[in-house]
Amino acid sequence: MLVNYTTKELDLMARLMRAEALGEGNLGMLMVGNVIVNRDIADCDVFKDIRSIYDVVYQNPGGFSGTKSSLFYSASTTQEKQLAERCLRGEYYHPATHALWFYAPATGSSCKSSWFSQPYSGRYKNHCFYKPKPGECEQLY
Repeated sequence: MLVNYTTKELDLMARLMRAEALGEGNLGMLMVGNVIVNRDIADCDVFKDIRSIYDVVYQNPGGFSGTKSSLFYSASTTQEKQLAERCLRGEYYHPATHALWFYAPATGSSCKSSWFSQPYSGRYKNHCFYKPKPGECEQLY
C-alpha cells in the first residue's frame, strides 16, 4: 500500500475517479486514481500540506472539478472501490505514472505543452496529463 486510508477515503476516491473519468472506462478512472495517490505522496508544489486522500479530494484551491458533479454524490460501487484499491496498492498507468495534474481540453483540441508549470506527459482519451520534471518532486520518482 502506498498511502494509508480509511474506508471513507476509499469511497471518496472511488467516487471522484468515477466523477472525473467514467466516460473513459476503467483505465481512465485508474489514471485519475494515480493522480490522486500522487498528490497524497507528493511533498512539493501546492501539495506540501496534503497528507490524506480526504485532503486530496477536497483541496481548495487546486482540487478536482469532479467534486461538483452529480456523479460524485452517489455511493461508489464495489468495482469502483476495487479500482481505487488497485491505485492505492501501487498500480500505475502511463501517462499518469508521475502526474500531479490533468485536464480535459475542448473537443477536437490538442493538449497544452504544460499545465501548472509542469510538462505534458501524455494523453489518454480526453485527458491530458502533466508531471513534474525529475528532481522537482522526488517522492514521485
